[in-house]
Amino acid sequence: MNRQRRNPGAYAALAALTLVCSACSSTFTPWETQSAPPMSTSGVPAGYYRVNPGDTLSRVAGAFGQRPQDIASWNQLPSANAQILPGQVLRVAPPPSYAPAAPQAQMPGGAPAAAGVAMPAPVAPSIALAWPARGPILQRFVPGKSTGIVIGGTPGEEVKAAAAGRVVYAGTGIEAYGPLVIIKHNDQVVTAYGRNGKLLVKEDDAVSQGQPIAEMGAGGVQFEVRSDGKPVDPLPLLVH
Repeated sequence: MNRQRRNPGAYAALAALTLVCSACSSTFTPWETQSAPPMSTSGVPAGYYRVNPGDTLSRVAGAFGQRPQDIASWNQLPSANAQILPGQVLRVAPPPSYAPAAPQAQMPGGAPAAAGVAMPAPVAPSIALAWPARGPILQRFVPGKSTGIVIGGTPGEEVKAAAAGRVVYAGTGIEAYGPLVIIKHNDQVVTAYGRNGKLLVKEDDAVSQGQPIAEMGAGGVQFEVRSDGKPVDPLPLLVH
């Protein structure tokens, strides 16, 4: 695996992904955790990230779908604005003992719900995404088993941004995903485009919906959507 670049989306948790099974349950992504994480060749285990020059805690958290205050807490840092230094290794995935407090259920009008009243199911992000490529769906999203979809196509054809946003990672530092682009669209939604042939954007670029961001690789593009750090099925969000 190549050494991480400056960008905060570099290998902290993406592993065990192949062209045949690009998003199976053993895949580790920046938004997930697993027990006994494998070590990278640079000695940084999955679920961790080695700080590069120019990184900030806020940008690292955003790239991995986490909150700065959580990253600070997991690493015993004084605050979400704490300074981080090149070479420092940060935990960017929840520790095994981490159990975020569930918000108290509210009844209409803001009153607490009575015991036994179920909380509403998580709602998919209200964002319309354009297809990053036009081709057959080679792999679908399966909750608990996959983290995205794979869209087939011709090597070299354009892979486009699904929505306007900012590039928070563009590089090849994550071996399992190959050339990868991660775009943050708002405080809730992040999209990822993996297994590309060539990247056409760089970190910090502002991109518009439909803008070419990469050229497709031989195995199609792996497209993933995260809402509040959790994988969601991209298909219902894609505009036909």
